[in-house]
Amino acid sequence: MDYEVIIAGGGPVGMWLAAELALAKVSVCVIERLEETSPYSRALTLHPRTLEMFDMRGLKERFMEHGKPISTGHFAMLDTRLDFSVLDSSSNYTLFIPQEITEQVLEEHATKLGVVIRRGEEVVSVREQDQDQGVEVVSVRASGPHANVSVMTAAYVVGADGAGSTVRKQAGIAFPGTDTTLTAVLADVELAVPPENGIRSEYTERGGVMIAPVSPDIYRVILTTPHLMHVPKDVPVTLEEIQTELRYLLGTDLGASNPRWLSRFGNATRQAETYRKGRILLAGDAAHIHFPAGGQGMNVGLQEATNLGWKLAGVIHGWAADTLLDSYHGERYPINTQFLRNTEIQTSLLDFTTAVLAHRQLQEKWFRHTEINRSMAEQISALDVGYPAAEGMPQHPLNGKRFADFQLRLSDGTRTYAYELFHEGRFVLLHLAQDAKIANELHKIALSHISYVEAVAEEAPVGWSDVHTVLIRPDGYIAWAISLEQTDVLRTIGEGIASWCSGEPVLL
Repeated sequence: MDYEVIIAGGGPVGMWLAAELALAKVSVCVIERLEETSPYSRALTLHPRTLEMFDMRGLKERFMEHGKPISTGHFAMLDTRLDFSVLDSSSNYTLFIPQEITEQVLEEHATKLGVVIRRGEEVVSVREQDQDQGVEVVSVRASGPHANVSVMTAAYVVGADGAGSTVRKQAGIAFPGTDTTLTAVLADVELAVPPENGIRSEYTERGGVMIAPVSPDIYRVILTTPHLMHVPKDVPVTLEEIQTELRYLLGTDLGASNPRWLSRFGNATRQAETYRKGRILLAGDAAHIHFPAGGQGMNVGLQEATNLGWKLAGVIHGWAADTLLDSYHGERYPINTQFLRNTEIQTSLLDFTTAVLAHRQLQEKWFRHTEINRSMAEQISALDVGYPAAEGMPQHPLNGKRFADFQLRLSDGTRTYAYELFHEGRFVLLHLAQDAKIANELHKIALSHISYVEAVAEEAPVGWSDVHTVLIRPDGYIAWAISLEQTDVLRTIGEGIASWCSGEPVLL
């Protein structure tokens, strides 16, 4: 085979997945239609959980250098903002950063890890071969006077090639859902009169407008009004249209000029019926599309890539059974179903009837309640995401939960933050009980995909006071935790490791 994994699509999701695979020593090739990174920034925000994932790989500061932290978010353009500053995370904010920059950082990261990137090629055919011979991928390079056709094979193919995914269609995976019923417009423009604090959001019976910075000179203007919401998606947007709607809503067009990007988008909502079919998998917009409410789309795709990368690596390297790949769909599909429902609820509030305006007022009151506001902020930021606990392990409140960062004192006396333990993208077996006998046995574990760490929690988060030993997945979720009261600890730990990443009990 030419590669162990071929990824169709070199946007943020495809490039991040490629980097995760390369970090795990998987040979991977990305095939991307565009010759260069797109200058248009479809997404502008990195949410807290995404920033945590980048932090676990030592990349967060690269994004912080180019972005602007914002401590609030929005739900359906309501006046009451979601307060991210109260969230239990060292990344308790959303980072405004152009997608163009995000893609550049991810491509540089992937390239350093050895990912092969073939730009200017488009995947046109994907066929799973018989008798475990992998997947045949046909791509076409259309530049120049003649098209050049390439045929390659890989053990697995991932479609991260967008809403019109060729991979999804070639695999015969259905994409059920609803068509566009309303549209809105987006304009990246210069403003002679920018918002005083960089961000402006207003919503009345006349329409809604949101303005946010893309760069020091460019602002994104998003408009939804009774005049615009039923214009077909394929009708081009003009600067004059933007100026007219701004004057209608605000009494001024804010000096909007020199458009960099104008786009009309709709609320079509669809989800692939399965994220895996044999050796073919889907991620990002290839797996689901939605109205871009709350800036969640790219973040969800990046979180999918983090979930999938280590699982593919485990199966390819032989330390995990093929059934582990089924858990990609099993874990992400229900979460994304809820995420799509969230965007549909937001879309339902983007109307201008008396009933909808009254409902918006009610929502405003709800979101002024601290707990309701925090709950929605956790949902939008993906900090509330958890996965099913491992079967056959003792119950513990931490099982399946997100692993939050905290400070540790290692056995050699040095201090570190826990996320630094994940820079290599491996499982982390963290022993906190200071049990010398157990520690001596755990030192004997020699598995390439597990890092063993002895430490003391300097500032133990809520729920950690009784933890003896915990296994944390490479994507930063707790596989299982064993309490100080657990008997037969060594056997339990051995079986617990086997349940996730060895196939056979680890004898300790």
